[in-house]
Order: sequence, then C-alpha cells, then structure tokens
Amino acid sequence: MDYLFPFEKLEVWHLAKDFVKDIYSIIKIFPIEERYGLSSQITRSAISIVSNIAEGSSRKSKKDEAHYYQLAFSSLMEAAAQLIISRELNYITDDCLSNIRDKIYELSNKLNALYNTKNKYLSSSTVPQFHNSTGELQ
Repeated sequence: MDYLFPFEKLEVWHLAKDFVKDIYSIIKIFPIEERYGLSSQITRSAISIVSNIAEGSSRKSKKDEAHYYQLAFSSLMEAAAQLIISRELNYITDDCLSNIRDKIYELSNKLNALYNTKNKYLSSSTVPQFHNSTGELQ
C-alpha cells in the first residue's frame, strides 16, 4: 500500500477505528433482543465517529472540516450516553464502562484538538463554540 488517504494519517482516526472495534466486542455480550435496539444504536454512533473524521479530512474549507470534526465529537458523546445506559441496564460491567470511558476521554481530547486547530483559522462569530469533554464552553 503506497498511498494513504488523508484521514489515515490522523492519529484520532486510528483511535476512533479502535473504538469501533471495542464497541463491537462489547455488544457481543448484549441480550439478543437488543440486536436492533441499543446495540445497533451504539454501533451506528461509533461508526459515525470514524466516518465523520474521514469526511472532514476530505473537505476543502477549514469551516467544513471543523464542522465534521464537531459531528464526530457529538457522535462520541452519543455513544458515551448509550454506554452509560447499557451499564444501568446491566448489559456491561462497571469495569467495562470505566475502561471504555478512558478511551472516550482520550478520543474526545484528540477530537477537540483537531477541531480547535481547524477552528483557529475561522472567525469565532461564524462558528459555534465547541464543547470540551466535560461539556464546558471553551
């Protein structure tokens, strides 16, 4: 393989891809009746993260690029919420949730850094403020 697509050069994309694989491992233990419910929603959220990073990296304008990285962050937060619900339904253990939350935290920081790198070139009046991993405005 001689050529890498732009997204393949991003560390955050590789972290997101590993996150998807982790999610697929986790949902294997979900009840069969969740196949089309929470399991499906969590996997769609996780896949949306890597997809939006890839799509953002292909955009020509910094504004478009930043927008897709913001969407990736939002999908990550969606997956986090679904995993918390999964724990409350006893589909996953406290240890499992703790481990995946550590990965979510790392990924959210990397996505924030990527977004902020693209966003610094834009006027703050034209782009909404992005939230960090604690939900606070930056």
